[in-house]
Amino acid sequence: MRVVGSDGETLGVMSLDAALNAAYDEGLDLVLMAPQAVPPVCRIMDYGKYRFERDKKEKEAKKKQQTIELKEIQLSCRIDTHDFETKLRHARKFLTDGNKVRVVMRFKGREMSHVSIGQEIMKKFEESCNDLGNVDKAPVLDGRFMSMVITPLKFKSN
Repeated sequence: MRVVGSDGETLGVMSLDAALNAAYDEGLDLVLMAPQAVPPVCRIMDYGKYRFERDKKEKEAKKKQQTIELKEIQLSCRIDTHDFETKLRHARKFLTDGNKVRVVMRFKGREMSHVSIGQEIMKKFEESCNDLGNVDKAPVLDGRFMSMVITPLKFKSN
């Protein structure tokens, strides 16, 4: 196997026993870096320190990731103006936080005959949120539910 020293220099091709002895003499570990290479490449290093650095990099990368949640707001076609404004305020807050918002309109009983009222309310909701987000999925009637998805225009930077 090809052995790379702890300081990055190539020690050459040697047997497993010779490589293990070289690592033992330095008080370090022999780590297999490229098993698919011919001959396989090993490196003499402190494996504990290597794992610590790798985990630290992964945590840092995870911290920088932006997570987007899907928040849901439920409306009905008999919603009053104050309730509508409250739901709208919640949706605007979700959009400023960088989350997607699913707006769901539920139709109960005979409300199914007044789907046009629900469409008007959804249109009004969409127009009220268009400065913070745009519609990703237009209002679609699916059974007794009408839903649309609004995505934020820009994400909040940390």
